[in-house]
Amino acid sequence: MTRELVNEICQGLAGATWSDPWSGGHDAWKVGDKMFACIGVIQDGVSVKTPSIEDAQLLIDMGRGVKAPYFHRSWVRVDWTAVSKDELRDRIETSYGLVFSGLTKKLQREISGT
Repeated sequence: MTRELVNEICQGLAGATWSDPWSGGHDAWKVGDKMFACIGVIQDGVSVKTPSIEDAQLLIDMGRGVKAPYFHRSWVRVDWTAVSKDELRDRIETSYGLVFSGLTKKLQREISGT
């Protein structure tokens, strides 16, 4: 799996937008101007948000991710060569859902078109 697959998954999510906030070759995916996925310059995986610090630690303990450098402890970096396409999609969609649910109800309605 590659950066292109991650970008394809992210691009398909409602209201998702791409940016390179540090101008160094990062792919930062946001919804409502809040980041839910980020690929670094090294390109060895994608950093995503988890529901809690405990969930992130569980994924790390299980070998399903590592601590995401420069992010809060509730984020993990998922090595896209070590997980299935379905698991990668699930991690990205979970992160997106967590970030989306933290947006205002008004913004959620605007993004979802309801």
